[in-house]
Amino acid sequence: MTDTVEQVPVPLDVRSVGTRLARVDGPEKVTGRARYAVEHRDEEGLGDPLSLWLVQSTVAKGEVEAVDASAALAHDGVLRVLDHTSAPRLEDTEDGELAVLQDARVHFRGQIVAVVVAETSEAAREGAALVEVSYRAEPHAAAFTVEGATYRPDSVNPAFETDSDDGDVDAALAGSAVVVDASYGTPYEHNNPMEPHATIARWHEGDDDGVVLRLVDSTQGVHGVASTIAPMVGLGKDQVHVTAPYVGGGFGSKGLPHANVVVAALAARETSPRPVSLAVTRQQMFALTGYRTATVSRMRLGADRDGRLTAIEHRAYAQSAAVKEFAEQTAVGTRSLYAAANRRTSHRLAVLDVAVPSWMRAPGEMPGIFAHEVAMDELAVACGVDPVELRVRNIPERDPETGKPFSDHRLVECLREGAERFGWADRPAQAGATLDGEWRVGTGMAVSTYPGYRMPGNEARVTALDGGRFEVAIGCVDIGTGARTVLTQIAADALGVDPAAVVLRVADSSLPPASVAGGSSGTASWGSAVSAAAQAFLHEHGRTPDPGASLTASAADDPLNGDHVFHSHGAVFAEVRVHRRTGEIRVPRLFGMYSVGRVMNPTTARSQLVGGLVMGLSSALHEESVRDPRFGHVVTQDLATYHVASHADVLDVDADWLEGSDEEFTPMGARGIGEIGIVGTAAAVINAAYHATGVRVRDLPVTADRFLGEG
Repeated sequence: MTDTVEQVPVPLDVRSVGTRLARVDGPEKVTGRARYAVEHRDEEGLGDPLSLWLVQSTVAKGEVEAVDASAALAHDGVLRVLDHTSAPRLEDTEDGELAVLQDARVHFRGQIVAVVVAETSEAAREGAALVEVSYRAEPHAAAFTVEGATYRPDSVNPAFETDSDDGDVDAALAGSAVVVDASYGTPYEHNNPMEPHATIARWHEGDDDGVVLRLVDSTQGVHGVASTIAPMVGLGKDQVHVTAPYVGGGFGSKGLPHANVVVAALAARETSPRPVSLAVTRQQMFALTGYRTATVSRMRLGADRDGRLTAIEHRAYAQSAAVKEFAEQTAVGTRSLYAAANRRTSHRLAVLDVAVPSWMRAPGEMPGIFAHEVAMDELAVACGVDPVELRVRNIPERDPETGKPFSDHRLVECLREGAERFGWADRPAQAGATLDGEWRVGTGMAVSTYPGYRMPGNEARVTALDGGRFEVAIGCVDIGTGARTVLTQIAADALGVDPAAVVLRVADSSLPPASVAGGSSGTASWGSAVSAAAQAFLHEHGRTPDPGASLTASAADDPLNGDHVFHSHGAVFAEVRVHRRTGEIRVPRLFGMYSVGRVMNPTTARSQLVGGLVMGLSSALHEESVRDPRFGHVVTQDLATYHVASHADVLDVDADWLEGSDEEFTPMGARGIGEIGIVGTAAAVINAAYHATGVRVRDLPVTADRFLGEG
């Protein structure tokens, strides 16, 4: 039975929370003992898996007419080729992305049309190259344009209203002393975690727990994989056992299972009881495992001469896929960031015959706040107001969308403290005023914001062990963020013991349910459940329980339905140098100042914030996936042509935070930190480039050619 516990602050008898406890999984990772998805070969009956290789479509739309696997099957080591005529049938095919190998339809180039099963990965790859697939191609649409983005979705990710309209925006703009009216674009971007998407799958006779399908998956949520895959293959959720002991990053791409997990399960059914192993290649990930859609944001800002906003309009245009809808919530962040009596936002999609977009770090906020913050910089220039002061003048006293007060709104402090730490006061007002040899030098800033999320349905179990130790179990996943360490600290303080006395079990769907590692919600959601279970355990069994005493509990309250609105905020400052003859861009300094509630572990927190800043820097300078609309596929499908920031790009990057605690949001006082670091960062870089050169760039990434001829 699961108890529900009212939220109360975590008792800090030992006070591990807030200290720099070293990562509890550090020794396993640095010594190479940490095993990732396809490395689990000698435990729990996984034995010696067969290898899978994917055959992908070479047309963007149409039907498979025939699959000739004769040459592949004749190749040494190849055991089987599955296609839509021979793969096991799925019980549920509602999800178009996951209903793989079920019919002849081709919805996008790169779709899985066959899978080769072989004794080795080399044989599987060679066999896949020998499979001949013929198609009946149909005309397709793969070019994203604003003119083609006319579809209005019912809601935008995850379940926000598509449009919002308050006041009379048009009349307010017409009467504004200063108006900014411009469009801002972000390109297609692809999540590229170090560990590719990978799965080992094995079917077997039901064991004592009734498990029939075993999956070791590189995922951000084991319970989400089990609940998604089980009905598709005709099983109950408890019959699918999913583990993800170590995951080499995700950035959102592993937040939901993709087609690779389904084909692994289907192939393993055919090879049972022998398991199968599938590691998606880097090139295949560009078609099969999600990406951030390109966006265009039409921003219209109206203000008085002092820069106080009278109207905000944000029209967001993005792309979805014909086979499965995904609507990026690009304009949602605009609804709560600044005060204005008249506000309007909208979202429209171009529905194309392309691969399915999905979550990528700070979906919605990253492209949307980029657009808003570059527009705010343009407004500051037009009004002759310092960019920091302009933001201060427009910070709302209450949430503009709901009218509720914020629980902990410290953006002004982030702006003031960040500006002082960065040396903003020495900045010349005039763009293009500073020349250092052959380099034009400028500084810029932008605001960062991210909502506080706590997901429902999280439970934790506390069990007394011998020697004064406690096992704390929750089925969440640590994707490299430090969740294992932070949850150990939260459990230790809630139980009143040293962290060394806590044995944490995670990343297993047989453990109590936990939400996905996404939306910067992990610590808030899982930590609240761990805190609740620890408090309930102590109430039931005392501080010296008998070994074996156990209790499962969840946090009863949901602060998101209360009287306050929860957001984290930050201010990002950048220095940019642009070579006056070549246009080369460098970012020697990047600094973020944040308000995120209470920081659980300064070491892991700084890692997350700096990582977000680096990812934002990478978006500003490099990241761009290029799709060829003639054929429907991304041509920059490797890390040689899809550029990301390297060591030479990442110079003085730093982050800090205001000391504080938001115990109305969580018993630990924490809000999320995983995504806020990327939000606003690209805008700060772009705004600094304008200050250096006087050239306004409104589309990412900013490249050297934008400044050629400016001398």
